Amino acid sequence: MRIDQKLNFNESGLYMTFGITDKGQLRLLHFSAEPYREELDENFHDGENSFLEDGYVPVQMQIAGLNRPWEKQGNMWIGTEPGTSLRYVSHKVEDLEDGKLIIFVQEDASCGIRVWSMFRLFSGLSCVRISHEVENYGTQEQTIEYLGSFSYLGLEKEGDMSSDDKILIHMPYNGWQKELSWRSHTLPELGLSQTQPHVMRRTSRNIVFSNTGNWSTKDYIPMAIIENRQAGHSLFFQIEHNGSWMWEMGMQNNHIYLNVSGPEDNHHHFVKHLAAGSTFLSVPVCVGVSEGGTNEAVQQLTRYRRLIRRPNADNENLPVIFNDYMNCLFGDPTTQNERPLIQAAREAGCEYYVIDAGWYAKGSWWDGVGEWKECRERFPEGLSQLTSEIRAKGMTPGLWLELEVMGIHCPLLEKCPENWFFRRHGKPVYDRSRLQLDFRNPLVRAFADSVIDRLVQEYGAGYIKMDYNIEPGTGTEVDSDSVGEGLLEHERAYLSWLDRIFERYPALVIENCSSGGMRMDYAMLSRYSIQSTSDQEDYLHYSTIACNAPSAVTPEQAAVWAYPMR
Repeated sequence: MRIDQKLNFNESGLYMTFGITDKGQLRLLHFSAEPYREELDENFHDGENSFLEDGYVPVQMQIAGLNRPWEKQGNMWIGTEPGTSLRYVSHKVEDLEDGKLIIFVQEDASCGIRVWSMFRLFSGLSCVRISHEVENYGTQEQTIEYLGSFSYLGLEKEGDMSSDDKILIHMPYNGWQKELSWRSHTLPELGLSQTQPHVMRRTSRNIVFSNTGNWSTKDYIPMAIIENRQAGHSLFFQIEHNGSWMWEMGMQNNHIYLNVSGPEDNHHHFVKHLAAGSTFLSVPVCVGVSEGGTNEAVQQLTRYRRLIRRPNADNENLPVIFNDYMNCLFGDPTTQNERPLIQAAREAGCEYYVIDAGWYAKGSWWDGVGEWKECRERFPEGLSQLTSEIRAKGMTPGLWLELEVMGIHCPLLEKCPENWFFRRHGKPVYDRSRLQLDFRNPLVRAFADSVIDRLVQEYGAGYIKMDYNIEPGTGTEVDSDSVGEGLLEHERAYLSWLDRIFERYPALVIENCSSGGMRMDYAMLSRYSIQSTSDQEDYLHYSTIACNAPSAVTPEQAAVWAYPMR
């Protein structure tokens, strides 16, 4: 096969080259910080390439029931069908005020699948935001098992050193009270050393990093920086999704490939039944390149993150916030306990005063959450009286909320239908004595609206610390094609609900907290103005978390704790 036409797109140091083959297939030949040179790809010989049939595929997509004849896939999402067989239809380039939008259209007539691939470039940034929309224009239902957001073959091609020696993967490990622990690995350290370096390089081994469930960053932040130390540049990416995701690296056709995606069948129990005439949208990702290593990549990501997030005054003013939980009241707020702290916070120059967990419960507050009404035993004069006192002292009052769950001892639980909650195997999904509310349900969203209205209008809150302390796992089978699809649609419904809350209350500040940093992703942070960085209680251990926070979050969105000296 050969490339009949090349399409080059360059923006601020990002070089992308697409090719159209003599069989009409679209191929991503190049994605790098340096211009395309065909001689760098050892697979090309005199304009012919025996691997174009199954490699360099820009949209890896697997439909159930279709054969995958290419390469040794194992659990790899390469050689997918109809991903490999899609035919180029058209493309267009739209000039925007701050960049360009490139849209490719491909289709496979044999199964009636059409794909729109959106590549959003930004002026002055060496990165692109990518998503794909799939339409079933045929007459038969099709089942998607995998839809990648970004796929690139040829990560290591610049430089003549072995990939074992020149490629370095930088990535942030994550965990409760242990957020943002960056590590660097060579490919052999991760089990992907070269095989048969002088013949065909191929293996069933691939590197996989993923998350399954609603705590999107409980193990890793969904981002990485892949550095080519010989070439002196890096490729970086972030997955903008608040649930299940994965990325993988492996070998195909003598090259190292990278696939980045949202949920899929192998790891997340995700399939999507695409009825005739319906569409499905992939998870958006940002992918870019930079000269140098981690610092330059993070600089590009920081600028990009500022562009995509919701504009808000909070990120411009950077107020000082007092929260009564950590190393303080630890969930025991009362009028008596709060008043001296309110005075101290005012004297210290705080601008927000947040009453954390427990304001709604007589005693233990953990498994009774869900009604979100003030506890008069704690606040005999009423919670609104206390928030008025906070405002009278020149501070904006805030309240803690864990709106996505309902405790097993919540008074409302008996009144709620089964379809308000996640269910699997015909049973409700429990975690830590709580149930997960399903935001696909319009009655759940209406209930959530009423809670926000009460906190803002009745209790006077101008700040909400939105916490989330459970992990409901793979998803829900209620009204879904698969449990993973149920989880994905719940997450998208939650984000849509959040957008409407900010439309109604544009001045409301909502902090993104999930046991600290367990959902530190830019699906959430493109909405929320501030991110809780950790529940770490020891300031010595917290220091590295605070220092590393700007690598995953813009500095102005990172809520960094200030601890009293012991």
